[in-house]
Amino acid sequence: MNGKGSIKLQGNKETVFTSLLDPDVLRNCIMGCKELIQQEENVYKVDLSVGVAAVKGKYDATMRLADVSVPESYKLIVHGEGGPGFVDAEAEIHLVDVDDSKTELTYTYEAQVGGKVAAIGQRMLGGVAKLIINDFFKKIKKELERMNALEGELH
Repeated sequence: MNGKGSIKLQGNKETVFTSLLDPDVLRNCIMGCKELIQQEENVYKVDLSVGVAAVKGKYDATMRLADVSVPESYKLIVHGEGGPGFVDAEAEIHLVDVDDSKTELTYTYEAQVGGKVAAIGQRMLGGVAKLIINDFFKKIKKELERMNALEGELH
């Protein structure tokens, strides 16, 4: 399954890029993320417990960042396995300045699933993938707005 989208985020490109690589921000924004541990630079072990339709279950995943071009873009590569099956996904993330305080993030992704979870059908999986991705970006947007408000209070 494939998809794409874009979202405008509070903060300049550098701030947004740094936030997208911050393990604490990622832990708070990835749906069902119980644990996110950095194993080496740009490689994380992720413990996920996802509860959406037949995708419900626990997944042990590895999340790796590749082709990192600070603060413009990177590729996110995820491989996860669990009781419901497996997921392999790649996403391309690109950041473009809108103005001094806003950045547009555009993304494209491609994902494959297998095992029991694949039996529910690609149409339903596409909807679940979209739900998880939209949830992630909504949370990132809120996190950046919260960080921006805190920064404003400090000045």
